Amino acid sequence: MPSMDPAGSKGSNGGPKADFFARKQRIEQQRKSLPIASVEKRLMDEVRGHDILIIVGETGSGKTTQLPQYLFNAGFCRDGKIIGITQPRRVAAVTVAKRVAEECGVEMGQRVGYSIRFDDMTSSSTRIKYMTDGLLLREALLDKYLSKYSVIIVDEAHERTVDTDVLLGILKSVQKARSGPINQLPNIDHTKANNGVVIDKENDSQRASSLNRCRGLKLSPLKLIIMSASLDARGFSEYFGGARAVHVQGRQFPVDIFYTKAPETDYLDATLITIFQIHLEEGAGDVLVFLTGQEEIESVERLVLEKLQQLPEEKRKLKVLPIYSSLPSEKQMQVFMPAPTGFRKVILATNIAETSVTIPGIKYVIDPGLVKARTYSARTGMESLVVVPTSKAQALQRSGRAGREGPGKCFRLYPEREFEKLSDSTVPEIKRCNLSKVVLQLKALGVDDIIGFDFMEKPSREAVIKSLELLTLLGALTEESRLSKPVGHQMARLPLDPTHAKALILASQFNCLEEMLIAVAMLSVESIFYAPREKLEEARTAAKCFSSLEGDHLTLINVYRASDELFEKSKIGNNREKAEKTMRKWCKENFINSRSVRQARDIHRQATSSFLGLKPKYDWQIRENVEQMGLHVASCGDDMLQFRRCLAAAFFLNAALKQPDGTYRVLSSGQSVQIHPSSVLFRTKPDCLIFDELVRTNHNYIRNVSRVDYLWLPELAPQYYTLKE
Repeated sequence: MPSMDPAGSKGSNGGPKADFFARKQRIEQQRKSLPIASVEKRLMDEVRGHDILIIVGETGSGKTTQLPQYLFNAGFCRDGKIIGITQPRRVAAVTVAKRVAEECGVEMGQRVGYSIRFDDMTSSSTRIKYMTDGLLLREALLDKYLSKYSVIIVDEAHERTVDTDVLLGILKSVQKARSGPINQLPNIDHTKANNGVVIDKENDSQRASSLNRCRGLKLSPLKLIIMSASLDARGFSEYFGGARAVHVQGRQFPVDIFYTKAPETDYLDATLITIFQIHLEEGAGDVLVFLTGQEEIESVERLVLEKLQQLPEEKRKLKVLPIYSSLPSEKQMQVFMPAPTGFRKVILATNIAETSVTIPGIKYVIDPGLVKARTYSARTGMESLVVVPTSKAQALQRSGRAGREGPGKCFRLYPEREFEKLSDSTVPEIKRCNLSKVVLQLKALGVDDIIGFDFMEKPSREAVIKSLELLTLLGALTEESRLSKPVGHQMARLPLDPTHAKALILASQFNCLEEMLIAVAMLSVESIFYAPREKLEEARTAAKCFSSLEGDHLTLINVYRASDELFEKSKIGNNREKAEKTMRKWCKENFINSRSVRQARDIHRQATSSFLGLKPKYDWQIRENVEQMGLHVASCGDDMLQFRRCLAAAFFLNAALKQPDGTYRVLSSGQSVQIHPSSVLFRTKPDCLIFDELVRTNHNYIRNVSRVDYLWLPELAPQYYTLKE
């Protein structure tokens, strides 16, 4: 994305008008200098001539910000139609939309807007709309023709997230349906007739209204543009029946690649040596180091700082900065700040820095060639975080980071022959994740035959069958594998993990829906507690203030309520900005991730942006949804027994029993597991508990656990435990 001037900078001649025109002129010059600007006319001709177009555009080409503006100027928004652009990540959808609004000289939410889960910044006048791919999927629940869109751009398609893969299948079907007269809702799976999805009376009438509006009409064909940074467009082209592919050059300076002569036995030690070789022997420029996770980053950070103390004082001008997803946002932002005069920055990053964020000043990249990947075993129901080699595509993305602003160097800490052995691209997420949420969503979209659905790459049959079994046990599907009424339709309406959705529905019966809304909101965000290695004991002491003897779910509720009470008190006599500042200070003092708490509060309160005074209008707004479903929002007060019973009723497949050796056995699979060290019950070890997730790192860990009574399980989940006995 083009660089942005700091907000509030003053023009040399002073005065807001002169400053505005100077800024506008700078933006225009930046736009014209982008590589994509030279092929604007050619691209518009290609879009007019082809209903499906694959655009391979290298990072820095300007495709994400410029193509929607070219389409708008070329008349693709006539008759009130919208150009939709999907992104795999929320942060990208928001930041790109803000930049494009600025380039267009309009207020956010007018001509240019964005819509992500729990935050809608659009209006009736929005014509260029950035959103996550998951958000567009949920729009398809209400309007299967996506009739308000003239063009849909699927950006960053090479990342192959599970939502992207499902969306590609849906869009392929929608485009086919829009090429002829509209008389009935499209049968997405092309296999069996079905009754579509009736989530509730309101949604049903909305979908019927959409069909009646379109019946007998021939909608304009949907223009579909797939954008990828990967050089191999063949897979996308073949999937869309030999679709046309065009290439747009990026702004990339040459990068010299260096390999090791032999494989490194200790890549962290090799990383440390390479950091100091660059620092002591290479010219000016910042260093970006790719590591696999927070633990490695903190370890390397400590080693770098220790080694710095051994150097002469004049050689110590090295500033070490970490960046990973669970790091508080104010700490993340430090990597974008220029280093102090005479200093060199060393940024220790996870793969968040491959494509999600562009850090200025990088001239050197150190790539050990590894990444932490999440995999899922349908047989055991366990997610694993495993360190695996990167793909060639990831390695190229990483090295490219050294050539954004000038010639650079990339140091790959493995031999060149190992690069040749790497897979060309990353395994699509749909082949390595729990498919329960995907299957539920496809069922809601009217897809009967999940295994026969037109995926770009099919998930394993075993994973699909396991998901169907789980959804049946949760009561979301009937024995015929159709959405149940009302539970299945209610669960499909909530944009949550199916178990979390079921927990909310059950909580209404247990009179603890207020508490469960908080718990689900807190479980839906990155880690709440932040424990830096150098202040571990302080962080543990702070966390104890919120701890509940009953487990992590109640601990999370305590954190939420304490933060909410502080925020509401801070607002009295102050503006929102001051209240937010007080909240961030409180979070820092208590070693709590302020961004995660803020997101959880937004999820719980359904806080859409007040920038345009917009009201909630999408089906992802949880509290509004549960009220519309007729679910009773009540609090159990101090009677947390009801809340824990509700947890047992919802998470009955995630129950574990303590063994004589202090480990736990998962009742549904028989696996041996341990409570994760971050849990408040790590040392208490109750006889029976339920957990939110099962993850393998160096051990089989269960996370977010709460104490339950073993006898509750057959009482509250007889459909499973009576059969088991």
